[in-house]
Amino acid sequence: MGKDLTGVRSLQRSLIPDAEDWEYYELPSLRGIAKKAKQEPEYRFRDLSRCLDKEHLAHAFGRMNKKAAPGVDKVTYQDYQKHFDSNTDDLIERLKRQSYKARLVKRKHIPKAPGKTRPLGLPVLEDKLLQTAGSYLLGAIYEQDFYDFSYGYRPNRDARRAADDLAVRLQFGRIKYIVEADIKGFFNHIDHDILLEFIAKRVDDKRFLRLISKWLKAGILEEDGEVVVPEEGTPQGGSISPILANIYLHNVIDEWFEEEVKPRCDGDVFICRYADDFVCGFQYKSDAEKFYEVLPKRLTKYNLEVAEEKTNCIRFSRFNPTMESAFHLPEF
Repeated sequence: MGKDLTGVRSLQRSLIPDAEDWEYYELPSLRGIAKKAKQEPEYRFRDLSRCLDKEHLAHAFGRMNKKAAPGVDKVTYQDYQKHFDSNTDDLIERLKRQSYKARLVKRKHIPKAPGKTRPLGLPVLEDKLLQTAGSYLLGAIYEQDFYDFSYGYRPNRDARRAADDLAVRLQFGRIKYIVEADIKGFFNHIDHDILLEFIAKRVDDKRFLRLISKWLKAGILEEDGEVVVPEEGTPQGGSISPILANIYLHNVIDEWFEEEVKPRCDGDVFICRYADDFVCGFQYKSDAEKFYEVLPKRLTKYNLEVAEEKTNCIRFSRFNPTMESAFHLPEF
């Protein structure tokens, strides 16, 4: 007999029937993909591009932001909706002929902090629709792979839950040292080739991978009219960017921490990650210092670097809450 899946779950997970893991998905095809991904962690999915059909596009379209700003073609949600059937028929036909091309992404700079801005990408609605459908397909696969300590851009795993999880671990764990880390300009420095290699571990569909590559390489129209062809990064604002970011971080941070960092530590450890911000707790100073030292080297290997002003190794104590020894929950 095979192993009972519920019985071998991580202790961090709720002991509920495994069917719950894919009942979240409304479309039967997405439930089937999620179930397959859960039962066979090494399985590589073929023909995902065939799932970009009328049913999946309609499902994605119904969940898009109806008030989102239009892209360079100025087509709004309502404009596309008026001729949805003919628009999607034409899109599907171009996908079959492999003549689909991603349009320019309009870039807007929104205020982030005093004197700083955050670049926001606005794809045209058709590209955003296709990306949304693609993100649901990838999500069905990777939600079965992602760890429970991964938060942000995931269903029912928002900042509030991340903060609650972190608070519980700090309150009841044997943690005395904290490494808080932030990745500098993460979305702007995702390596395209490395990302596609990560996705290829689970996706054996060259057409689908080429689609992702087209979205990553789409030209960016700056506010001054200049067109930039990106060699790295994925624009914040693209529908597929959040799942791509989590796939990258799952491979670079999460798996590394679980499979290499934890086994080498002498005491209790944990990690809580919200997008590219993460907090790691350690029982022993030596474990914390080793992790703090090796983290920049790990990130450099994948074209990333720590934001030095936001990355620290500090003493933590629940019983001596002074400015020198206390750790304050980050603003996820």
